[in-house]
Amino acid sequence: MAGNSILLAALSVLSACQQSYFAMQVGKARSKYKVTPPSVSGSPDFERIFRAQQNCVEFYPIFIITLWMAGWYFNQVFATCLGLVYIYSRHQYFWGYAEAAKKRITGFRLSLGVLALLTVLGAVGILNSFLDEYLDIDIAKKLRHF
Repeated sequence: MAGNSILLAALSVLSACQQSYFAMQVGKARSKYKVTPPSVSGSPDFERIFRAQQNCVEFYPIFIITLWMAGWYFNQVFATCLGLVYIYSRHQYFWGYAEAAKKRITGFRLSLGVLALLTVLGAVGILNSFLDEYLDIDIAKKLRHF
């Protein structure tokens, strides 16, 4: 079983490392701008870093679920490649937001596009599996005949 999803698992570990890295950046910003927990307001520079990290945390469950569903039910390699693009887009988003709020837009839009694509691919794969399992209709097989 583990060998069948090794790319998804490796990417999940990489994305968890990215989340940890973002959290460490908030810790560094707390020290630099002298914002002690549990406070989340202070310097605008700190607040941008904090919000960037929080937004990444808010989207993380959506990313993990859509990554695995697209990988299991559609195509692991394609889902993993999209996952790499998502990680890159979150990096762009985080550091863009840390610089200036307007600089977050490109990374944010790219990450939303990747999430939408992973969602669609997962849904298509699940639908195909459902139809094949319960109605004996294999859409993928029928499409290959065209």
